[in-house]
Amino acid sequence: MVVMVENGPLSMALNAKVMGSGREAMVLAHGFGTNQSLWDNMVGKLSQKYRVVVFDWTFWGSIKDPNLYDPQKYSSYYAFAEDLIALLDELGLTSTIFLGHSMSGLIGCIASTKRPDLFQRLILLCSSPRYINTEDYEGGFDQSDIEQMIANMEANYENWATQFSSLVVDEADPLSLSRLRKCLHEMRPEVAVSLAKTVFGVDERGILEKVDIPCTILHTKTDVAAPASVAIFMQKQIKGSCTVRVINTNGHFPHLTAHLQLLQVLGEILGF
Repeated sequence: MVVMVENGPLSMALNAKVMGSGREAMVLAHGFGTNQSLWDNMVGKLSQKYRVVVFDWTFWGSIKDPNLYDPQKYSSYYAFAEDLIALLDELGLTSTIFLGHSMSGLIGCIASTKRPDLFQRLILLCSSPRYINTEDYEGGFDQSDIEQMIANMEANYENWATQFSSLVVDEADPLSLSRLRKCLHEMRPEVAVSLAKTVFGVDERGILEKVDIPCTILHTKTDVAAPASVAIFMQKQIKGSCTVRVINTNGHFPHLTAHLQLLQVLGEILGF
């Protein structure tokens, strides 16, 4: 498999790579605390049909270059969405299939409302527009849960990263658990805390009614970070055509823990 490392200024900052030579482009965007390596088990298959784009968000790139991540700038998803739009423009891509994990699903939604020409389909993997419960919305966490999590991160980030990994990846899968822990432990604690405040404090429910690009919402049977109620809510709120599919696995990182099941579902959705 030929891997093209892009040399545009933003592409270099985001460590963007393009694989495959298909007519259509598929963009894979990772979530909180991880990097593009979590797609490694999938890019070989996907690049047989698509030009596959992978990259690292600035919070990951800041491990090597602290200047890449400005906590104030990235205190909402909108700066991430602007980065995504600029990256696709720099790569000369339009009408992409965008597969966004967790926070990236909502970033893709925001970007699609600003530049619908860049997207032909959004695939939202274990995504949530809001993690905190309200009286009429089940996001999975109470406000006090999030406050305690942030306090635990600030008190002992390494310990929190180890414990959080076990919540979102089954300990019966030690290889996947180890890979996720390694990613989380590599992040700069101050960046991780800042990003967590953004992600777990976000409320982007209002953007869904503006999303007109066809969407597929993918969730697992059990996901502590994005319960099934969130997928149902998103499907009802999204303006354009939207379907929900359940991947036959558990946890928040199916691209890491159950890539074959995820590839099967993607093949059924996209016809490959």
